[in-house]
Amino acid sequence: MPLPLEEPGQARDRVIRQLVAALLFEGLLEARTSISNGEMQFDWSLGGKRFRCRGEIGAFGRLRIAPGSVKMLGSGNHWEPASLSAIVPDLPGTGVTRGRLFRELEQTVIFSDWNHDHIPPKDRRGMSFAALEGALDEGHPYHPCFRARLGFSLADHAAYSPEAGQPFQLVWLLIARKHLCVALPEREEDFWRRELGEETWADVEAKRRALPFPAEDFGIVPLHPWQWKDLGEAIAAGWIAAGEAHYLGAIGDRYTATQSVRSLINLDRPGAASIKLPLNIVNTSSRRTLEPHSVCTAPVLSSWVAEIVTGDPAFQERYPLTILQEYAGLIAHANGPLAGQIGAIWRQNAEATLQPGEAVIPFNALMMIEGDGRPFADEWITRFGLMPWMNRLQEVAILPVWHLLVRHGIAVEAHGQNMLLVHRDGWPVRLILRDFHESVEFSSSFLREPDKAPDFPSLNPAYRDAEPDQYYWTDNLDSLRELVMDTLFVFNLSEISHLLDVCYGLAEFRFWERVEKLLAAYAEDWPVQNRLAELRHDRPFIRTESLITRKLLAQKPEYHHEIPNALAAGITERRRKP
Repeated sequence: MPLPLEEPGQARDRVIRQLVAALLFEGLLEARTSISNGEMQFDWSLGGKRFRCRGEIGAFGRLRIAPGSVKMLGSGNHWEPASLSAIVPDLPGTGVTRGRLFRELEQTVIFSDWNHDHIPPKDRRGMSFAALEGALDEGHPYHPCFRARLGFSLADHAAYSPEAGQPFQLVWLLIARKHLCVALPEREEDFWRRELGEETWADVEAKRRALPFPAEDFGIVPLHPWQWKDLGEAIAAGWIAAGEAHYLGAIGDRYTATQSVRSLINLDRPGAASIKLPLNIVNTSSRRTLEPHSVCTAPVLSSWVAEIVTGDPAFQERYPLTILQEYAGLIAHANGPLAGQIGAIWRQNAEATLQPGEAVIPFNALMMIEGDGRPFADEWITRFGLMPWMNRLQEVAILPVWHLLVRHGIAVEAHGQNMLLVHRDGWPVRLILRDFHESVEFSSSFLREPDKAPDFPSLNPAYRDAEPDQYYWTDNLDSLRELVMDTLFVFNLSEISHLLDVCYGLAEFRFWERVEKLLAAYAEDWPVQNRLAELRHDRPFIRTESLITRKLLAQKPEYHHEIPNALAAGITERRRKP
């Protein structure tokens, strides 16, 4: 089903529009704006060719380009639909980066078209959480490579994509312990019995003890079946040939992919943990392996955040928040050629945290339009009223993340996939956050309780001489503000404000006016004025990450650009002036 303004089956047009929107938003293209027939028009030149499109500028300067409107001036002085092959070759960067971007864009179109042709429409409103995780097939609403999965063939896409929803077993290896880093919450045998179930554990143990070596010298490691296909020859020629790894085959429960592709939900035991496995594919902005340092740090990191939440009554009484802990991790060859490619992180089951009468959905479901042309949440909005429901949604979605940052000094990556909304018959109740091992930032000087922070140098030698911004800590509070405002506001709630504008006629500035009031009320409730002044969240312009610039230039880990701040001080009054 589509995002607002989208039509099913028009993947190429969507990819082109999201590419152009990102290029304009990040300043890689300079366009002249004008008003034509009551609509905003953007005109620019690239590689000696002239282009134009229609659209509007929404919250935080986000561009919303009208379907079918990206045109190029062709022969005979006629405007014709623009193509990726006309745009990409003249963009900044190198031939290598432009070629890679073009392949990712084309593969996004191919996989999206396959979904449209092979996956029948579904009634997603009535789905379970696990089913909904796979059925949210729209992908990233900003990044144009939202379904690239570079490395997957069409057969792989059909077998392992969340949209296809096909179940599969994990592949299991025994790997010599000298190659492993393991962080488990209990005795190893007890852990595996619980995670695998008694029957599968017995099967694995029998296979392990049938091999001609001391079983205790080897640890058990799961692989995604696609990852085994990708790495199998290298592992066979290396560790297996040397007797330092042994292949056990596909064993145990069946899993299905969530919308992040590499995080999997247990199909056979719905109450079991989800598991995150590395994949050597490129999707949206990065390769989907696991950062080696983060895997065994994950349990300590998420436990720290969870303890902060548990220890503050405000997170139970006023800003209800649940942390899905990543309670176990293991990784093989963390410092070798296969670093980040063989490992696993276990995460608590979201549905296991629910109380009677509660249900949970991925937060980005609220951005979507269903097959009947109405938003996913339309029945809830109709039942409770637009403004009461919206106000409550903002309270539940924003204040826990904001309190964690402002009061406690911890910034989390609160985008639509990392946030889960708990509701009762559609009325927002509380927030669940997940996925911390690569997406928590803090500054020691800004932490409310710095003595409770993990002792990172003792967790991994890589942390001992690390520079700020290399791992989890920074000495720049702008980085904390940017992480939260980017993920929660610029690329998350701006999609909700856009949908409410398109589908219910609620002007976007009204949505953000309410957010301003919410944050102002928060500031009155807590002694945080000095801390807010340090974060400077309400200045006229803020920095945001430049995702397409990073793909094209590819010389630094991150690129940034300035955007207008929808939460700038006094902006509400300025809107009201003629």
